[in-house]
Amino acid sequence: MTRVLVVENDPQLVRALVINLQARHYGVDAAPDGTTALRLAAARQPDAVLLDLGLPDMDGVDIIKALRDWSRVPILVLSARQASDEKVAALDAGADDYITKPFSIDELLARLRAAVRRTDETPHAPERMLVETTDFSVDLIAKKVVRNGHDVRLTPTEWHLLEILVTSPGRLITQKHLLQEVWGVSQSSKTDYLRVYMAQLRRKLETDPSHPRHLITEPGMGYRFEG
Repeated sequence: MTRVLVVENDPQLVRALVINLQARHYGVDAAPDGTTALRLAAARQPDAVLLDLGLPDMDGVDIIKALRDWSRVPILVLSARQASDEKVAALDAGADDYITKPFSIDELLARLRAAVRRTDETPHAPERMLVETTDFSVDLIAKKVVRNGHDVRLTPTEWHLLEILVTSPGRLITQKHLLQEVWGVSQSSKTDYLRVYMAQLRRKLETDPSHPRHLITEPGMGYRFEG
């Protein structure tokens, strides 16, 4: 049974989540605050965490950081905070997804299933050394990309960006994280760099660069690789 930890201090929302999750055969634990959440996470070892950011005793971002010190459990943020900087802070801290309140239960469950599935498919590290899509393949050992039977020539910067994205399939990688990883901390606000290089990657790899299937933009937040 997949076990979910719900961290939320709104009793009505907790009740709705528990009812819907249990009806679909999830095991559910609930915590009304951060202290209880961290204790339950350590004791119960959930398969996923649904986390509100606005808790009475600590900010949800601090909970994400605390969990990431020892766990790779998928963390889905459920928050009324809609500002892009709030979303980026949560994702940079290690959240796997960000769902804005109000949300539909069906969407939440779909994202939860996807997060758990990604964890099952990639247990701990990017040990998947050949990433294949319908349009191209990426050999992480040989550092080679093949499209339509031909090698694709990538610059070192293009390769670095692609490598980061394909080793975290389905996960949103923030603009800030990509900029820091590829260009360094001093360039973490140069989002125009990213736009240029992502456009180049799409021209080289996507069948229709203006409607990409694999290198997806999340407006204002970052990029996601879909296989």
